[in-house]
Amino acid sequence: MSEYVADEVLDATGLFCPEPVMLLHAKVAEMQGGQVLEIRATDPSTQRDIPKFCQFLGHELLEAGEADQIFVYRIRIQSS
Repeated sequence: MSEYVADEVLDATGLFCPEPVMLLHAKVAEMQGGQVLEIRATDPSTQRDIPKFCQFLGHELLEAGEADQIFVYRIRIQSS
């Protein structure tokens, strides 16, 4: 179990690039700085795209893992 409790969950399972990152970008815009977002995805390209998204926009990638063919990420939203 994660030590980070998600404030919101984004389910991007079954979607392929670029849809998971597009949904992520929209979801982050709705959230407040300091909140934690959990992203669930099945597209392997998210292993590259989500860490790069966080690095580029200044969000903190707290966790990245895989369970039962689902990639799970937790990110802390950067304060504006």
